[in-house]
Amino acid sequence: MPIPVPEPISRTIETLYRTESGRVLATLVRLLGDLDLAEEAMHEAFAVALESWPRTGVPEKPRPWLISTARFRAIDGMRRRARLDGAETDLIAHIEARNSDAPTGEDDEIEDDRLRLIFTCCHPALAPEGQVALTLREICGLTTEEIARAFLVTPATLAQRIVRAKAVIRDKAIPYQVPGFQELPARLGAVLLVVYLIFNEGYSAETTGAGLSREAIRLGRLLLDLLPEPEVMGLLGLMLLQESRRAARTSPGGDLILLEQQDRSLWNREQIAEGISLTESALRSRRFGAYTLQAAIAAVHAESSSADSTDWRQIKLLYDRLLRIHPSPVVELNRAVAVAMCEGPEQGLRLIDDLLERGHLAHYHLAHAARADLCRRLQRLPEARASYEKALALLVPDNDRQEAERRFLTRRIEELK
Repeated sequence: MPIPVPEPISRTIETLYRTESGRVLATLVRLLGDLDLAEEAMHEAFAVALESWPRTGVPEKPRPWLISTARFRAIDGMRRRARLDGAETDLIAHIEARNSDAPTGEDDEIEDDRLRLIFTCCHPALAPEGQVALTLREICGLTTEEIARAFLVTPATLAQRIVRAKAVIRDKAIPYQVPGFQELPARLGAVLLVVYLIFNEGYSAETTGAGLSREAIRLGRLLLDLLPEPEVMGLLGLMLLQESRRAARTSPGGDLILLEQQDRSLWNREQIAEGISLTESALRSRRFGAYTLQAAIAAVHAESSSADSTDWRQIKLLYDRLLRIHPSPVVELNRAVAVAMCEGPEQGLRLIDDLLERGHLAHYHLAHAARADLCRRLQRLPEARASYEKALALLVPDNDRQEAERRFLTRRIEELK
C-alpha cells in the first residue's frame, strides 16, 4: 500500500510545484532538447517526490533533486522505448553526452534556462493565443483548466492551442535560445507584448482576473531580473501602476467606478512607489519606448490627489510623444480625452468625431462611450444618449468580463432619459 503523504510534505511539494516548476522545466528542456519530453519528465519527478519524500524526507536542495530525478527518468524511459526503435539509440547517446557534465542546480544557469524558454514560448512563428497559452502553462506553471477559466474557453480549446504551439516549435525546429544582440529588440517586443496581453486579460476581468494580473507582474519581475532593459522596466512599472488602482475600480456590488470618481485612498501606495521608480529609471536611460511612456502617463495620474489636480497638459504631451513612436487610433482616442480635460470638451469631441468619421474606431465601444461623456458634459443630452446606446450595443452579449461596463452604460442611459 502507498504510504500516506503527511500534510507538511504535501504542502511543500505543492508550493515547490507552483514556485519551481518553471525553473525545473526550463532546465529539462535544455538537457533533453524536447518540450513534451521535459514536461512529462518533470511531472514524473514530482510524482516520485510524493512517493519517496515521506520516507526519506525533503532533500536539502529540492530543485536539483527534481531536475536530476526527471532527467534520469526521461533517459530510462527512452532506453525502454529504444528496444523497439533502434534509431532512438543515437538520440539517447546524444542526450546522455549532453547530460554527462551538465549542471543541474546552479542558479545562474537555471535562470538563463528560463530566459531561453520564455523566448521560445513567445517566438513570432507562434500564433498570439498560442504564445499566451504556452507562456502561462510552461513559465507560470498554471494548469490548462486555470488558463481556460481565465480566458473563458473550454479546457479542450486551450489544450489545442498549446498542442499547436508545441507542434510549431517542433516542426520549425525553433531554437531554444535567447536571440543574438541584433535580433533582441524585435524579439523582446514579442515577449513584452505577451506579458502585457496576459496582464490586460486579468485587468479587464476586474476582481476575477486578479490572479492573471499577478502572474503577468511576476513574469515582468522575472524578465527584469534576467534582462534589465529599459522597456522591461517600463512594462513592469506600467503594470504595477495600473494594478495599484484595482481596489478602487469597482464598488462592493461590482459596479464600475471611473478614474475621476475613484477613492484614491484605496490605491496601493507600495505598488505606485515601485512603479514610479521603475518608470523614472527607464526614462533616464533615454532608450525607452511605448510601455515606458504609458507608464509615465499612469504615473501622472498616480501622483495626483484628484482628477481636477491632474496635470492633463503633461499627459497630453506624453500622448503626443507616444503617437510619434507608436501611432494608433486608440492612442489618438486617449489623447483626445486628455485634450478635452485641458482644453475643453469641445476640442476633445472634435478629435473623437474625426476619428469616428475615419472609421478607425467605429466598432470600438470605448470610443462611443468617450464621445457620450463629452456630449453629456456639454449638455448635448440626446447625442450623449445615442452614443451610450451605441457603446452598449457594441458589447459582446453574455460576456461576463463586460458585465460591469454593461451596467454602467445602462445606468447612464437611464439617467439621460
